[in-house]
Amino acid sequence: MSETAQLKIGDKTYDLPVIEGSEGEKAIDISKLRDQTGYVTLDIGYKNTGATQSAITFLDGELGILKYRGYPIEQLAAKSSFIEVAYLLIYGELPTEEQLKAFNFDLSHHTLVHEDMKKFFDGFPSKSHPMGQLSSLVCSLSAFYPESLKQNQTPEELNLSIIKVLAKMPTIVSWIYKKSLGHPYIYPQNKYDYVTNFLNMTFGQRTEVVDIDPVIVSAMNTLLILHADHEQNCSTSTVRIVGSSASNIYASVSAGISALWGPLHGGANQEVIEMLQKIQEDGGDTDKWIAKAKDKNDPFRLMGFGHRVYKNFDPRAKIIKKACDDILEKLGIDDEVLEIAKKLEEVALKDPYFIERKLYPNVDFYSGIIYRALGFPTDMFTVLFALGRLPGWIAQWKEMKEHKEPIGRPRQIYTGATNRDYVDIKNR
Repeated sequence: MSETAQLKIGDKTYDLPVIEGSEGEKAIDISKLRDQTGYVTLDIGYKNTGATQSAITFLDGELGILKYRGYPIEQLAAKSSFIEVAYLLIYGELPTEEQLKAFNFDLSHHTLVHEDMKKFFDGFPSKSHPMGQLSSLVCSLSAFYPESLKQNQTPEELNLSIIKVLAKMPTIVSWIYKKSLGHPYIYPQNKYDYVTNFLNMTFGQRTEVVDIDPVIVSAMNTLLILHADHEQNCSTSTVRIVGSSASNIYASVSAGISALWGPLHGGANQEVIEMLQKIQEDGGDTDKWIAKAKDKNDPFRLMGFGHRVYKNFDPRAKIIKKACDDILEKLGIDDEVLEIAKKLEEVALKDPYFIERKLYPNVDFYSGIIYRALGFPTDMFTVLFALGRLPGWIAQWKEMKEHKEPIGRPRQIYTGATNRDYVDIKNR
C-alpha cells in the first residue's frame, strides 16, 4: 500500500496520497483537496507548492547539487557545448553525432529574422531597456509565423517553432546590442557554431573579419550552459502557466523574459556590477563596505553572495569562477571595478563571517564580472541571461504540452468587503 498523509479537519480525517520523485523528494498530493474537503491551501509565493512533475532539472539546495536530465552540471560544463545541452534539455537525451549535426544544421538555417523586424528596432526609443525590446521582439515572432497559433500543431510543426525561436534569439539579442551603439547590424553566418555566431554578430564589424578568441567562446558556452535551466523558478513557472492557456511558444517565452527582467530574478548580475561601481565611486575601500555588510543595523548587503535556493555553495559558481579567472587573465584587463570584485571574493572565501553564513560568491557575481570584462553594458546582462535560459524555457513549455497539463488557475483566500449595497454617487 502506498504511503499516505492524514489531514484532520474538525471530526473528519482525510487521506492524502504521498508521491515520491526519482531523487527521493516527497510531496503530499492535494490536487483533489478542494473537491474532498471544500478547503484550499494558502502558500504565498508557492514556496512549498509543487505545481508540476518534471523530468528536466533536479536541484538540491542543501547539498549544492544541480543536474540536467540526470547529468551533473559539472560534467556538462566541462565536456559539453551549449547546443548539446540545449538538445538534452529539449529532447531528453544527449544527441548522437548525427543528431547533433542535424540539429546544428536546422538552427543555422533559421538564424535570419524577417527584414520587417528592423522596423521594430527603428520604433524603439533610443533609451529603451534591452529587456523590453527583447520581450516585444520575441512576442512579435508569432505575427511573422502565424502557423504557431494553430491549436493542434503536428509534432513537426511544433518542432519547427522550437527551432525558430532558438535559432533567432542570438540574432535578436546581438541586434539589440548593435542598436544601442548605433552600429549597423551584422547578419548571421552559417560557417560559425551557435555561440561563435552570436559573438561575431555582437562584436563583429561589416568591413573586417573578427577572430573570436577560443577562451571567450569557451567562457560564453559555460555561462550559457550554467544558466540553461534552474527548475521551477519565477520565469520558468511563468512560461509554463502562460503556455497552459494554449499560448504559442513565442508568447510564452516572451512572458518568461518579462518575468526574468525583475531585479529579484534575472537582474542580480547587473546589481553586482552596480554595487562594485558604487564602491569604486566611494573610493574603493573594500574593508569599509565589508564592515557595512557585517553590520546588522546597516541596510547595505553585498550583491552576488549567497543564494535563496542553495544553502551550500552554488555548484555553478565553482565552475564559472575558473571561466572568470581565465577571461581576466587572457584579456589582461586593468579595471578598478574588477579589482574590487576580486578583493571581495578573496574576503568572502576566507572570512569566517561569510563562511559560517555560507555567503559564498554565486553565479551572478562571476557572470557579471565576465560580461563586464567582455565589454557588455550592464543593461545587457539580463538579456544574456535570457539567451542562456531559453532552452530550459522551451523544454519546460514542451513538457507541459506533452503532459497535457490543465490551464493554471491558482486559488486565493478572499479578505475584502462582504455584501454591500450600491450607493448613488450623490449620496456618497
